Amino acid sequence: MEKLQQILGYSFKNQHLLKQALTHGSVTKNLHYNYERLEFLGDRVLGVSVAEMLYKMFPNEPEGSLSPRFMALVCKETVAEMVLKLEINKYIVAEGIDVEHNDNVLCDVGEAIIGAIFLDAGSDTAIKFVQRNWQPLVDTHTMPPKDAKTSLQEYAHSRGWKTPHYEEVGREGTEHDPTFFMKVVVFGHGEASGHGHNKKLAEQDAARKMLQRLENGDVGN
Repeated sequence: MEKLQQILGYSFKNQHLLKQALTHGSVTKNLHYNYERLEFLGDRVLGVSVAEMLYKMFPNEPEGSLSPRFMALVCKETVAEMVLKLEINKYIVAEGIDVEHNDNVLCDVGEAIIGAIFLDAGSDTAIKFVQRNWQPLVDTHTMPPKDAKTSLQEYAHSRGWKTPHYEEVGREGTEHDPTFFMKVVVFGHGEASGHGHNKKLAEQDAARKMLQRLENGDVGN
């Protein structure tokens, strides 16, 4: 356990928490000796830690770009990869399970370790552990998705077409809860309409629908 704690960069005051985080339910059904409850807690700590990290790293990205980054970093496969990278898998106690090739178990143990650190040292230490280990994955595991307007503009320019033109075609609802209707025109190749709670969202919706039409061949070339 001492070597594992060196790898983790954290020494447990309560060694039972570390052992519990490594113990699969196949060994004991006692909830105070297997990792099930710790995994539940660690999953939430992981989410908060990654969300805060991305919020600070990408101050100019909207929620629509942060969300796919977040999902890529907290998914089962990424957590399992981290467990293998830190060689935590060598310390898992389980019966009749091929741990090294079971992403579900690897992910559960990874989250349980985070939960155990949270209980043993508090939120700051647990968050720092996550961010220290997950930050290097940001560039390799996530890519900021292109918004629909950018994709449509690139689509048009790559074919030598004019830049798509957007215009408001209507508005409904109250001042505090409006719905905007926008139209995008790709000159000589069709148009599409979209709606949203503000003009930018409506433009994105229109651009997305226009891209679908172009890619499906629903408009002229």
